Amino acid sequence: MAKTKKQKQDQNQKSRKPSKRERRNKMIVYLMIIAMIGSIFTTGLAIIL
Repeated sequence: MAKTKKQKQDQNQKSRKPSKRERRNKMIVYLMIIAMIGSIFTTGLAIIL
């Protein structure tokens, strides 16, 4: 019985859409990664030029 309940929970989690908080957190992470890459490029340009 425990296995079937676990399988149903897994199916429910796969089908549900992400919440606003999860989407916001993901966007913040992507923004931080883009900012880090941008700062690496600008630092490299500053060193070269």
